[in-house]
Amino acid sequence: MSSLWRNLTRSTAAFSPFCAGAKLSSLQLRQALVHDRETSVFSVNFSRKYSEKRFNVPPSAEFVARVSGIPTMAKLPFQESTDGLDAAFVGVPIDTGTSNRPGARFGPRQMRVESAMLRAYNSGTRAAPYESLMVADIGDVNVNLYDLKDTCKRITEAYRKIVATGCIPLTMGGDHTISYPILQAVAEKYGPVGLVHVDAHADTSDVVLGEKIGHGTPFRRCVEDGLLDCKRVVQIGLRGSGYSADAYEWNRAQGFRVVQAEDCWFKSLAPLMAEVRTQLGNGPVYLSFDIDALDPGFAPGTGTPEIAGLTPIQGLEIIRGCHGLNLVGCDVVEVSPPYDTTGNTALTGANLLFEMLCVLPKVKHY
Repeated sequence: MSSLWRNLTRSTAAFSPFCAGAKLSSLQLRQALVHDRETSVFSVNFSRKYSEKRFNVPPSAEFVARVSGIPTMAKLPFQESTDGLDAAFVGVPIDTGTSNRPGARFGPRQMRVESAMLRAYNSGTRAAPYESLMVADIGDVNVNLYDLKDTCKRITEAYRKIVATGCIPLTMGGDHTISYPILQAVAEKYGPVGLVHVDAHADTSDVVLGEKIGHGTPFRRCVEDGLLDCKRVVQIGLRGSGYSADAYEWNRAQGFRVVQAEDCWFKSLAPLMAEVRTQLGNGPVYLSFDIDALDPGFAPGTGTPEIAGLTPIQGLEIIRGCHGLNLVGCDVVEVSPPYDTTGNTALTGANLLFEMLCVLPKVKHY
């Protein structure tokens, strides 16, 4: 630890991951930085115009090895509840609702491992989430791997507690079934919400193999339960073969805007997102990103891959295009580590979650 203080004394530039944009003396840095010697977790006492509270900050790889410590999302502190948190990373490790490849139950764990690459600032947008929000990893929902309907009840109960405190959940799936029980809790607090749904599949099937609950049905159930403001729903990246000539007729009939993958080929999605922001307005919005929205050449580790999908650049354009929306919850789902031989799919998922954190309301931008 003494070597850390020597580095801080030599130059504030050496500590740029914690104080980018701030001109602080070495003494001020010492006073601002709080280090837990047992966990190597840092928190910072920077003063904010709208808050005087201390914020959790991921430890910088300049001083703490990425491979050290117990994996949490972005190496943030773990806490069991959302008390005092503005946003929280939470895992829902199930794949009981999948129809093809299993493995998404391991998605939250692997995204946490790969998130060790994340740093404190967004170099592309100059967002400083850890100077703006109190964020922690609150662990996983205690799911029932033998009973999907019971798992859905457990998820709803857990998210009621999360959103009751005003905390914004950033969820690591898990298969896409989880969005339905999460939105049950979210809509109980905020009323029907708008939805930005990024996916290869519409997930609006009615019954699959005799079951109404699964990863192909969540948004049909959400409409039936009145959880969505259907005029404020956009689905982006839909593609693949279908069970009818117009696989998205039901969605359009509900008022959804459907943007098929073919409409995204060879172009920036920034203009689309400008239209989406106008459509969704100031009301509460939920953002759900199925990793299979990306082309499997970029993200092969998923349960139901479809060719000719979005690029990671377009994925970032969509999430960054949500800046200014009243986001009340987000998820990244369907990361399946057994089919992710390089870890790049989980790494992409972790980065998408960080980008979601960066576009939440009240996040400071330099």
